[in-house]
Amino acid sequence: MSKSRSPAAAGHDNPDRKGVLMRHVSRSNLLAASIIACVPVLPALAQQSAPPEGDPGNPRGQRGGMSLPDKYLNENIHMGDISTEAADAACDQEGYDRLLCLADGLKNSLSDELFAELQRDYSVEEAKLWSNFPPMGFSGRVGPTLGAFDAAQLGYVKALLQTAMGQAAHEGYDELEELLNLDDYLIQETGETGFSSSNFQVAFLGTPSETGTWELQYGGHHTAVSNTYVDGVLVSATPSFRGAEPFGTVEMNGRENDPMTQEWEALRAMLAALDTEQLAQAKLAQTYSDVVAGPQKDDNFPTEKEGLPIAQLTAGQKALVLAAVETYVGDVAADPADRIMKIYEDQLDETFIGWSGASDLNGSGAYVRLDGPQLWLEFSMQPGRSLPGIHPHSIWRDRENDYAGNLD
Repeated sequence: MSKSRSPAAAGHDNPDRKGVLMRHVSRSNLLAASIIACVPVLPALAQQSAPPEGDPGNPRGQRGGMSLPDKYLNENIHMGDISTEAADAACDQEGYDRLLCLADGLKNSLSDELFAELQRDYSVEEAKLWSNFPPMGFSGRVGPTLGAFDAAQLGYVKALLQTAMGQAAHEGYDELEELLNLDDYLIQETGETGFSSSNFQVAFLGTPSETGTWELQYGGHHTAVSNTYVDGVLVSATPSFRGAEPFGTVEMNGRENDPMTQEWEALRAMLAALDTEQLAQAKLAQTYSDVVAGPQKDDNFPTEKEGLPIAQLTAGQKALVLAAVETYVGDVAADPADRIMKIYEDQLDETFIGWSGASDLNGSGAYVRLDGPQLWLEFSMQPGRSLPGIHPHSIWRDRENDYAGNLD
């Protein structure tokens, strides 16, 4: 039987069709210690009643009765049970070589129709076709749904995502699997078609190869992965969107799922470490009901920095900022994550902290962001959309390097 509990209540995870020829991303030890040291135990998250059916603020009411294309099967694919044994045996390389082998192995197994859906020309226009909404709210995604693949093909998809993403618990690949499970939980609890793990989609924008540009695009409800590779190197992992409803620990598909609590705790620890004067300086003049630079809002960044300059923080406070950033950058594989973190660390003194609503991030309307020369990170608490309670939306962007800098 599945159930959920909030983090606070719980006491706290024509392309060529021929085949071509991780380290573990460890979470900073400082993060766990600093969260324990800096964040007081809070009461259970305030529960808000879901808006009534038909209310303009309730997407569930708006979406009621909407007919979806047949490709959305609304089924549970049980991704955690999918075996990668065949894919692992066929592709025993490491790193990018393994990624290419897996991509070709998947393509070689597909029908012509599925192949054409998966393998696409690279274009920024299609790279922008992501959203936090499930398919009944956004139908523009490209690529096959996970429900279109058989078990062996899903094994290749799973191995691809495991290779491309980080390996820490509740981050990287594990976080993606947990988000699939949350959608299965939502359709189980609400009966609303459109939710489910089978409705997530994957596409190759450009041909995976040792040269040229391509993007591994993967997404669905509350999920957007935009890993762009140029000449065999991951040069951009943004935009990267995550959200979670319900928020907190959810038992579903034979495991506990908690994809967003680590981000929440790390950002709370960062804010809790500020003194009264710093907290006042970091408070933003405006309140926010959602992230500013969300889907289809590319380059929607403020023209001027606002909040508290991180240059004014102590070394310990700066370490908490970096620990929070790591919960986002660590979603990608270790080597590129290290390179990206080095950029953000070098620019840390030019980065600003801002918050509004509630500095403990405990309630609807609570909002925090980090705004640097390149780093843009937002975390926003939302009212419940399909279930009572609150849930987070969060986005990691790079002001200069979203879509590998191909917006210009």
